[in-house]
Amino acid sequence: MSAMTRPRPRVAAAAAATAAAAALALTGCSSTGSSGSGADQVGFVTVKGTNVSKAEPGHRQDAPDISGETLEGGQVKLSDYRGKVVVLNVWGSWCGPCRGEADDLERVWTKYKDQGVQFLGINTRDSEKTNAVRFEQEKGVTYPSIFDPAGTQLLKFPKGSLNPQSIPTTLIVDRDGKLAARAVGGTVDDALESILQPVVAEPKQ
Repeated sequence: MSAMTRPRPRVAAAAAATAAAAALALTGCSSTGSSGSGADQVGFVTVKGTNVSKAEPGHRQDAPDISGETLEGGQVKLSDYRGKVVVLNVWGSWCGPCRGEADDLERVWTKYKDQGVQFLGINTRDSEKTNAVRFEQEKGVTYPSIFDPAGTQLLKFPKGSLNPQSIPTTLIVDRDGKLAARAVGGTVDDALESILQPVVAEPKQ
């Protein structure tokens, strides 16, 4: 009997390790550094038990005017969309959770783009643009993405708003160009709408 029970702790440990790895894979491609929790420098308050943080009107910090060349070869900057609610998604073609959330992001973009909403991707750590372009083609992504392989644009964000090591991350920028919400890790359409819709519903200033 004792010989049969000896392997069980090892099996349990292996199962626990597998579960932990799976949880990490679901929340993001990297866990280096801190993505911030609770109240921080940009007014974000984490919604308990979720990967979502929100900042109420009057407690929001300006989003940086990121800019650059898109994967299609055009030029874009965040301020081009002032007056719209902007969904910024940081992603990489090498990132499994990014691939998992791409369909949901496209669905929400299609649903809201006629309601004063603009989606803008920030593609990072893809050394070859062709990999990122292929990702968009395979996933049917139709909104633009800035090609930012070195993470230069990510470093423009104020401390506490965006951890460049936590990919994917999705940020909501309100009509006044201020950071209103953040979701760290892969995002499904229902979760994204839960932070997007309230910002869309805010009265125009």
